Amino acid sequence: MVITSKGIIKLSVISSAILLAACSGTTPQVQSSPFSAAELEQRNKELVEREKAVAKREAENQQAPDGSELLPPNAKPGECYARVWVEPTYQNYTETLLVKDASEQVYITPASYKKVTEQVLVQPASYKMVAVPAQYETVTEQKLVKEASTQWLIDLQKGSAPASKDLLNAASEHGIDLAAAQPGMCFHEHFLPAKFEQVNEPVLIQEEYEVVTTQPAEFRWVEKTVLVKEASTRIEEIPAQYSTVTEQVVDVPAHTIWKKGTGPIQKIDAATGEIMCLVEVPDTFKTVTKRVLSSPAATRTVEIPAVYETVRVQELVSEAKEMRKTVPAKYKDVPVTKKVSDVEFVWHEVHNHEHPKATRTGNKICLTEQPAQYKTIKRTIVATPATTQKVEIPAKYETVTVTKLASAASESRTEIPAEYETVSLSKIDQDGYMEWRSILCETNMTRTTIMDIQRALAAKGYNPGKIDGVVGRETMNAVNDFQRDNQLPTDKYINIKTVKALNVSI
Repeated sequence: MVITSKGIIKLSVISSAILLAACSGTTPQVQSSPFSAAELEQRNKELVEREKAVAKREAENQQAPDGSELLPPNAKPGECYARVWVEPTYQNYTETLLVKDASEQVYITPASYKKVTEQVLVQPASYKMVAVPAQYETVTEQKLVKEASTQWLIDLQKGSAPASKDLLNAASEHGIDLAAAQPGMCFHEHFLPAKFEQVNEPVLIQEEYEVVTTQPAEFRWVEKTVLVKEASTRIEEIPAQYSTVTEQVVDVPAHTIWKKGTGPIQKIDAATGEIMCLVEVPDTFKTVTKRVLSSPAATRTVEIPAVYETVRVQELVSEAKEMRKTVPAKYKDVPVTKKVSDVEFVWHEVHNHEHPKATRTGNKICLTEQPAQYKTIKRTIVATPATTQKVEIPAKYETVTVTKLASAASESRTEIPAEYETVSLSKIDQDGYMEWRSILCETNMTRTTIMDIQRALAAKGYNPGKIDGVVGRETMNAVNDFQRDNQLPTDKYINIKTVKALNVSI
């Protein structure tokens, strides 16, 4: 069992509580207490206050004064740890500081004046407006009084009657695009009678039918083996078998405990002296004898075969069946007159001679055009609109003597530059702190291991001095150089991270 410092504090709290309870004098026989009720109540209050004080002290003891853990976190068996103070680190840098601001020196030059004669405006230039009347003229133009139009007639002859709506619909339905027709075009209708031809067609004089006949079934006598008793099974019991064996069982399982370390392998100025080692205690065993089951109780199945007999029976050779024969239908050719095409009305342009004149029906349509009508009229228009004309009136001046500015007052500035100074400063890179570090101490280190570390340093190009198993000045200098080159914690002693980086087994 592992008992930590926290566990010791809790045991002390329990012991204190037991002692306080004993001091309070609260026993099962209250009537025999030499204290009055007021004294018992006062002692109970004192007991509660002491319990609160003990609980507060326990909470304070959960951590070290600096807030760190009292025992190393995530400790591994076989390693030793020391709480050390890690100094803060600083970063040096340079900064240019302003020691005198930039400024200016100002020089002022006063204004100068001179007397001159000049023309002074006594009456500004102006203008007057003169009216110009409008000019008119007479023009003639053609005015549209009736727009051009088209009309479908039954002929192009003068006085022909208009084509009826039914006639136009018939032409449109039989292939004439009325919207695409041009004035002067005519279309007429042809009548195409139906066409017939004579062909021979087969006519059914006797339908197809079937003739049905039957054939009886056939049998024969044979000998067969017949099942008179089915196969079965019988279940038999097989008893369990046992044997006596001895074995090793764990009496106390392996566990770890914290033990005080006997000191680091070299002097550590920064160490607090709190060196703790996590030591692994192996399993302990004892021998026990017991009776174990070699083979469990079971059952087995015994097969009982089936019983058969031979008998004479009649067997079907072929089943009764029906037979069908088809007699085909009979046909005879008969002459038949068939229509090849229906009656048809066809419209086309009059210059198209695809069909003969004899098929014309007399229906005809022609597209005619009625020209637009105009009338000549005269009207008066404004040739030049009425306007106004601007007449300039010049300005009037007089000569006078005046004082004028020759040069304005001015200032000139000379810049005085700022002055700077470069100073060296430093800022904190990482605050100092307390931490547990895994180190080499007499508990987990041998002289042979130190010699292995010295050899590993020498193999990597770091001079540890004499390979003697003693951590001296030269060995620590080589260790610190290796730590800095490999971004490891640079300690005043050999830590476990450095040993692992050197591939040395502890």
